[in-house]
Amino acid sequence: MPPVATNIDSLIANEFSVELDGEEVTGIFGVSGLVSFQLGEDGQRVWPAFTVSKMVQRDPQGAFNKWLQETQSGSKPTRDLSIVAVDDGVATRRWTAKNAYIQSVHYSDFNEASFEMVAELVEIGYESMTEEFLLNE
Repeated sequence: MPPVATNIDSLIANEFSVELDGEEVTGIFGVSGLVSFQLGEDGQRVWPAFTVSKMVQRDPQGAFNKWLQETQSGSKPTRDLSIVAVDDGVATRRWTAKNAYIQSVHYSDFNEASFEMVAELVEIGYESMTEEFLLNE
């Protein structure tokens, strides 16, 4: 039997992308609080919210801005939101929050003494999560 190749590598936190319904979104600073698997006290799987930190973008037609506007209009539109881990330019793992919805939006501090960009912090709820290990063929 031929030897099986193994990839032992670690991910770097700054190599990732975010997709909404399969389309990559620009202007993402980070993702925090991502939990791919958790059981509640009753032994049932739970789906804790996570936060996407992004640029405050002017384009009302941007994917996140359109989603936010639809949410603020009173409906609860859902999207499939994926976080894709990348290693040396190659996608290695994908977490997809199915039927994701915006729970809240808040902003980093506005401060006239600061030169940092203002971040839009979008809390994401969802119905379920899938995790894919993407293997190089």
